[in-house]
Amino acid sequence: MGGGGQQTDRITGTNARFSTYTWEEVQKHTKSGDQWIVVERKVYNVSQWVKRHPGGLRIIGHYAGEDATEAFTAFHPDLPLVRKYMKPLLIGELEASEPSQDRQKNAALVEDFRALRERLEAEGCFKTQPLFFLLHLGHILLLEVIALMLVWYFGTGWINTAIVAVLMATAQSQAGWLQHDFGHLSVCKSSRWNHLVHKFVIGHLKGASAGWWNHRHFQHHAKPNVFKKDPDVNMLNMFVVGKVQPVEYGVKKVKHLPYNHQHKYFFFVGPPLLIPVFFQFQIFHNMVSHGLWVDLVWCISYYVRYFLCYTQFYVFSSFLLTELVQVFMESHWFVWVTQMSHIPMNIDYEKHQDWLSMQLVATCNIEQSAFNDWFSGHLNFQIEHHLFPTMPRHNYWRAAPHVRALCDKYGVKYQEKTLYGAFADIIRYNTHLKSHGFTFKKSFCSELFLYNMKQH
Repeated sequence: MGGGGQQTDRITGTNARFSTYTWEEVQKHTKSGDQWIVVERKVYNVSQWVKRHPGGLRIIGHYAGEDATEAFTAFHPDLPLVRKYMKPLLIGELEASEPSQDRQKNAALVEDFRALRERLEAEGCFKTQPLFFLLHLGHILLLEVIALMLVWYFGTGWINTAIVAVLMATAQSQAGWLQHDFGHLSVCKSSRWNHLVHKFVIGHLKGASAGWWNHRHFQHHAKPNVFKKDPDVNMLNMFVVGKVQPVEYGVKKVKHLPYNHQHKYFFFVGPPLLIPVFFQFQIFHNMVSHGLWVDLVWCISYYVRYFLCYTQFYVFSSFLLTELVQVFMESHWFVWVTQMSHIPMNIDYEKHQDWLSMQLVATCNIEQSAFNDWFSGHLNFQIEHHLFPTMPRHNYWRAAPHVRALCDKYGVKYQEKTLYGAFADIIRYNTHLKSHGFTFKKSFCSELFLYNMKQH
């Protein structure tokens, strides 16, 4: 039976009587200011809590009206603590006759995935090896020291400066993978320490914002490759992605840019400019507009450190040019590694799939090798990372065979590519987009028909 009339009292904890709800009732509460979620069959009104959620307000909103149990378990390493904070938000539970999963999800698959997580926890796959991360931090600092020593000893000639820029770009890329570890709370036992070190690594070593990263990246993990929910597929009308969006833009005659030529301009706009232009604007705008002053101080400390270290050898214009070249290379590194597992995969609107199925259609792995592990920050195990975001990355290889076996059992496609094949797929993907939706080939007619059918 419904119980919406007393939800405000339940949020404040002044009314101890709870109601039971059907999925139909829960699914009515999906709009901003009126959002309910279900976790472990319990119904929570998170309408006001979203503004205070440490992971950002949008990530909870993406699960409004849905069962968020699997996402809740995946993102929070200390579940008892989080459940304590959620008690004031509890307004009831699902009726006994209602299934635990919404929207016809495969209950057996969901249960088997839960059992797999418990097995991996029992096998120690969520336990961190501190030495691994200390050595990783050490090699980042070593690269920075070597770069500075090369300038000090060999001077500021073009060849030496080019070598220094490569070393700096390598250090920055590897620091990016390290901040990613702390941001996912996968290093320290305490979430507090993870957050503190995350601010240091992403701020002082990278010149970016922890708050900005949390808000953006957790949305990507919660709903990967889902339009309007994953910011990584929000291309600001510069590119169209997937098979659905080109057709949709073609039908609506949306043409902010010549998308039939994006396979040509992608390589001049996407990889080289994402970090130095788009991300930099976002980062500083986010810090100022949201009052993230601690993040801003850490970020400024990065630029002060580089300025003091290198302007004693370079004139300012040469220092700035070297910094831009380094960021340009880092941006390429970042885009190719992060997108090789996502962009060629399925990109679509919300389908309300279970956690395993949703992650597997949006991600793929790259074969393991010592170089691939280092080069990608173990994101060559993108499937395992997306399924278990709080798992320390040095344990992904242990989880992979179990995940593959579960996928085989339920017919879920588990993709693994070579590094060369993954990079080639990005090129092939952008090249093939010119024939999707903007030129009237045979495939367009069938896609147009399917698109219109979906709208009805």
